[in-house]
Amino acid sequence: MSQLRAEDFAQNARAALRDPVLTGALRRATDTFAVRRTGAIAAVPEWEALRTQAAAIKAHTLARLDHYLEQFEQNAKAAGAVVHWAGDAAEACAIVRSLAQQRGAKRLVKSKSMATEEIHLNAALAQDDAEPVETDLGEWIIQLAGETPSHIIVPAIHKTKEGIGQLFVDKLGIAPSSEPKVLAEQARTRLRAHFAAADLGISGVNFGIAETGTILILENEGNARMTTTLPKVHVAVMGIEKVIPRFADLDVFLRLLPRSGTGQHLTTYQSLLTGPDPHGQGPRELHLVLLDNGRSRITGDEVMRQTLACIRCGACLNACPVYQSIGGHAYGSVYPGPIGAILTPQLAGMHSAGTLPFASSLCGACKDVCPVKIDIPSLLLELRRRAVAGEVVAPGGARGEPARGGFVERWMWRLWAWWTKGPRRFRLAMAMARLGERLPFVQRLAGPLRAWQSSRELPKLAPRSFRSTYRGSGS
Repeated sequence: MSQLRAEDFAQNARAALRDPVLTGALRRATDTFAVRRTGAIAAVPEWEALRTQAAAIKAHTLARLDHYLEQFEQNAKAAGAVVHWAGDAAEACAIVRSLAQQRGAKRLVKSKSMATEEIHLNAALAQDDAEPVETDLGEWIIQLAGETPSHIIVPAIHKTKEGIGQLFVDKLGIAPSSEPKVLAEQARTRLRAHFAAADLGISGVNFGIAETGTILILENEGNARMTTTLPKVHVAVMGIEKVIPRFADLDVFLRLLPRSGTGQHLTTYQSLLTGPDPHGQGPRELHLVLLDNGRSRITGDEVMRQTLACIRCGACLNACPVYQSIGGHAYGSVYPGPIGAILTPQLAGMHSAGTLPFASSLCGACKDVCPVKIDIPSLLLELRRRAVAGEVVAPGGARGEPARGGFVERWMWRLWAWWTKGPRRFRLAMAMARLGERLPFVQRLAGPLRAWQSSRELPKLAPRSFRSTYRGSGS
């Protein structure tokens, strides 16, 4: 699958803004989720208390992550699961490839998983002619299209029903149709055949419970449940930050996640798996691949640690005006939107994703809707500060170089600093600014200002300053 690059974000964003079909599809979908979310949380009077509790659970767990991971491993093994530790993406892919090769598995099915997208598992398995079939409807659609997900929970959010209909005509040879029911029936018929023939199923994990060694998988279609029950072998790839201490903690997160993400009161399917099926009606083997891939490094950073509290609900994407305008592909990362803008640079390094923390209006909408109260705007500002100071450490351990703006940008900031360091200079600067408001051609001369104004209006200055008004009042 082709994927745009994070370092080309500005170029990607401009291309997305020129696509009216994309922007229309995004606006309709995100507006729908926003309305549903508002209605769903209105029915929960203790919503803010639940958010506070969830944030506390995550903060406690991440501060003692090593302890809870060891407890999870111990209890998962006791239940019959096999636990594998993967330090990075290459190691995780090698583990899954080895499991498939050892069992001669060539017919693989996979349910939606951001962790497997992160490590590019499909491409790794394709090297052995064993690329899994995506079974989530949205994931299957973009697999047919040769694309990557555009949203954390709605992979094909950027597609219209007409576009999907044409894709099915081209790839599946069906009669032309844009009726959702017809398209869903076509997908169901083909995917059922893959489920019946598969000998290895791959899934992600929404939560891992340390107390019992249980994993929880949430979904709305039933495809994940078939992926984890019909094949003889089930491989679950779980980011190490997904562990929570107690089974009772699920009560908090299961009330927050669906309402925040899709506006549902409850996710349709909730599969709790503790080891392989002892009655022989499910997989004979359950393998848990615990993925680090930079997460331990983030956990050690007390400021940025809260990034890993994310429960992948996608609410921040739905609320973000930047994401609503350009979609997920422009970010060049499997994790788009506000959460991707802070997570991707930490996982991939600022050398390849250094533009993402700057791709935000800092409006704060993401913070307001986050069910676990991640302060995304503050983390964006911290990453910006570190980028400018050259304090960001790359995945390989090398320290980044200080970011340097262009000559005009540096000159403008120095001029701004000079004007604001003295009261007389500041008053003169304000007088010149008021004069500039009356001379529109001055605004059009400055390149950065002209670009900024292409989609915004400069705030109007008051006719008189507060200082002059205060003095004139005789106070």
